[in-house]
Amino acid sequence: MGAAAPPRRLSVKDLLEGVMVPWVIPSGDGRVTLLPLRWDLPQGIPGPREICTAPRLFPDNPSEGQVKQGLLGDCWFLCACAALQKSRHLLERVFPPGQPSWSDQTYRGLFICRIWQFGHWEEVTIDDRLPCLAGRLCFSRCQREDVFWLPLLEKVYAKVHGSYEHLWAGQVADALVDLTGGLAERWNLKDLAGANGQQDRPVAGQECRTCRQMLRLKDRCLISCSVLSPRAGSRVLGEFHAFIVSDLQELQSRAGHGILLLRILNPWGRHCWQGRWREGGEGWSQLEPADKARLLSWLQDGEFWVEEEEFLREFDEVTISYPVTEAGHLQSLYTEKMLCHAQALPGAWVEGQSAGGCRNNSCFPSNPKFWLRLTEPSEVCVAVLQRPQGHPRGRARAAGGRGHALASAPSKDYQAVGLHLWKVEKRRVSLPRVLSAPPVAGTVCHAYDREVHLRCELSPGHYLAVPSTFLKDVSAQFLLRVFSTGKVSLSSAERPAAPNTHPSTALPAGEVETVQLQGCWKAGQTAGGSRNFSSYPCNPCFPFLVPEGAATRCVHITLQQHCRRSDSQLHPIGFHVFQVPEGGESQDTKSLLLQEPLLSCVPHCYAQEVSRLCLLAAGAYKVVPSTYLPDAEGTFTVTIATRVDRRSFHSQEVLGHFLQEVSTMAVMKT
Repeated sequence: MGAAAPPRRLSVKDLLEGVMVPWVIPSGDGRVTLLPLRWDLPQGIPGPREICTAPRLFPDNPSEGQVKQGLLGDCWFLCACAALQKSRHLLERVFPPGQPSWSDQTYRGLFICRIWQFGHWEEVTIDDRLPCLAGRLCFSRCQREDVFWLPLLEKVYAKVHGSYEHLWAGQVADALVDLTGGLAERWNLKDLAGANGQQDRPVAGQECRTCRQMLRLKDRCLISCSVLSPRAGSRVLGEFHAFIVSDLQELQSRAGHGILLLRILNPWGRHCWQGRWREGGEGWSQLEPADKARLLSWLQDGEFWVEEEEFLREFDEVTISYPVTEAGHLQSLYTEKMLCHAQALPGAWVEGQSAGGCRNNSCFPSNPKFWLRLTEPSEVCVAVLQRPQGHPRGRARAAGGRGHALASAPSKDYQAVGLHLWKVEKRRVSLPRVLSAPPVAGTVCHAYDREVHLRCELSPGHYLAVPSTFLKDVSAQFLLRVFSTGKVSLSSAERPAAPNTHPSTALPAGEVETVQLQGCWKAGQTAGGSRNFSSYPCNPCFPFLVPEGAATRCVHITLQQHCRRSDSQLHPIGFHVFQVPEGGESQDTKSLLLQEPLLSCVPHCYAQEVSRLCLLAAGAYKVVPSTYLPDAEGTFTVTIATRVDRRSFHSQEVLGHFLQEVSTMAVMKT
């Protein structure tokens, strides 16, 4: 037997990829400890009861549950997690109450959490095994290491995104949406800095985005800030790093003028601020000793105070989540009104059909269009949420050291997206005339963000909403969300059908056999939605045969939903075709539908009818029609037209004209 291979030294790459390696933990006296761990076997990873003697899910004191970052660069996610500490109802929405804990006899080592994904709360089940090094958590942890809600939630989010590695780099706003189901705004602090000193008389457009506004919001929602490039005072803060604004305090200085101080939490959990308001800094001389002692006593590990002027100078961006009430309604950041009416519809930009690009392109009118109807004056937020085109998190890691993981560069997963609104007198309009006029509201630019939105005050009436990508002919899926103080209705605008003249969409001339199959999607039974959802195998499944003969046959499959094109119940529809393996007629349908389809008619389109022409070899197949979202009810017809070979009948002229006509009619009837 040969000598054993020398052990590899521990690396974060090994940690993230989950490979089987004997990790080497060096000690001060030159000895090493080997930790052979394997991430795909839960029994090889310790659980909370192996990490500490009395694990708890939540702390008795909120400060004990304060977030702390580990080896993983997911500061953006940890900052969003702090939002759950501000609202018990938000925490219970993510962590459903009543789950067994480690001290319960019914505990089986599992937890169930909910994450909001593209319009739905999805349940995620995990075991309680957590990555450790030398008996300590190596990724996120709470201030008290016997509190485990944070590392468990981090594991849930890693499962949703495919791995811990895919949590490296991201946007705080995206995580806030996933944990609350609401909206989050990003404010450029350089814009606020330009208005600094004029906050009693703010300039137009800045009256709602000030540090004083953050002071009013501090108890109702999460506020995060970020550094994208280091400057003199914050050099040790690093770059591409996110922080939590844990408090704001307005005080009177000894000289009688107002001072606004912000308490900042660094997820690294260590002191790093070198500005005027560091502990022992000269800034504290401006306050009364009692105020100074009180504010310094509030500091936890990793927290520091900074003055408004320093804050605007040293930090680059602020992310603020919309407050969410216990009833699930959003509250305006600006007017504090309840946005208690909400609507959402999915959509897609399809190359060559509905991907018209920005308003610089002549094909802009081909973009997806939606009717928005208001019955009363309302404050409205309209948002376009993109579905990632690749992996949920395919971002490259940001450059830098430990914890520098706030994504700043455009992600290849997302398109640059914008949104515009036009007011119209009625729903039957001339699109060229309407879209050539200035919109009543629109995003400032197309942004490489997962979600873009605009807020506006709108009068009653009909509005046309047009989401668009900056470039034309790029395909992507999105969810259009509308939140309003007044009653609102949202529906897809009718898109004229393109002439069916493309050679790839027309069945070649000749004789065909046509089969029509009728079915329905019923909520909770046969409305399984698209393949993005685990309920997809519940959809209706229709078998059909392609007869023997030529090498391949032309088959034209059409799916038509039974509603008017102008009907508000028009669903985005599509279908997949699966080939039944030879001898596999008895195969379970569910197992077949979990495999990759042979061909598809997707993305799902808001159309009364979708179709695809395909070349199929002889054999057995199954076609599965579906709506995009589960539980969308409706009836439909699937038409399968197959080009077939017919034996020719030729009548001889000597038999006479009458017999020749009979022979021709017989061929047509067969």
